[in-house]
Amino acid sequence: MTHVLDKPAESPATVTPTARTARRRALLEWIAVHSLGVAAALFFTLPFVFVLLTSLMSDSQALSRNLIPDPWQWDNYRRVLDTPGFLTWWRNTLLYAGLGTVLTVVSSLPVAYALAKFRFRGRNLTLMLVISMMMLPPQVVVIPMYLFWAKQLDLSGTLWPLIVPMAFGDAFSIFLLRQFLTTIPNEYVDAAKVDGCGELRTLLRVVVPMARPGIAAVALFQFFYAWNDYFGPQIYASENPGAWTLSYGLESFKGAHHTDWNLTMAATLLVMAPVILVFFFAQKAFVEGVTLTGVKG
Repeated sequence: MTHVLDKPAESPATVTPTARTARRRALLEWIAVHSLGVAAALFFTLPFVFVLLTSLMSDSQALSRNLIPDPWQWDNYRRVLDTPGFLTWWRNTLLYAGLGTVLTVVSSLPVAYALAKFRFRGRNLTLMLVISMMMLPPQVVVIPMYLFWAKQLDLSGTLWPLIVPMAFGDAFSIFLLRQFLTTIPNEYVDAAKVDGCGELRTLLRVVVPMARPGIAAVALFQFFYAWNDYFGPQIYASENPGAWTLSYGLESFKGAHHTDWNLTMAATLLVMAPVILVFFFAQKAFVEGVTLTGVKG
């Protein structure tokens, strides 16, 4: 009878140092990763904290070395909101950013759907034209466009020359939506057509619900662009203070209060707050939409 000898167990002296080393290495890696994350968070957060604290200081304290307001001047925000024209700038910016975003999404989505799901002659050429439009700086066509809106349509001094073109699509939005729509399997579109859906109904009932992250990403990109746009309002609305946006009006406000850093910081924070809040609540859809645009196509 053959006896099978069991393998002798390893002594604790040979196991414990290896286990301790592994645990120590894992702990050091965890500390290193989270330390970098905390450092990066502080790097991006501290400027906003500085702006917030300065906006709550008095005029004299804002020019001193003090970092903590004493006392806290919450009245600074009321003084900014009471500035003549500030609420008008808010209204104009909301009109420009809100209406422009809706028009861009509504006009760009059908074009992106056609480029992603239709098979027609010249589709690749059309896509190349869209991409080439993305590489065309707006400054190249600003003079003929201004002459058209100001001389032919007499719309200078308003924001309509910036809003109306968004109803005809945007090259970057079309390309981003097209890239996202290529990730949607064609079987869903074919099944909807077999059930009797037309192209428009297929787009609205099948494609749009599945493309919400991509649509959200495009909407956020356009909203941020319009909210922060300075070049466009400077060209078309500079002659009419009643049509100024926050980005352009803030420059005028800073010029009038160039020594009142507390009021300037309060106005800056009021301009940034909506963008920060929108991105904070929509960042999941935004990141998902941008990430999936590169999966296929």
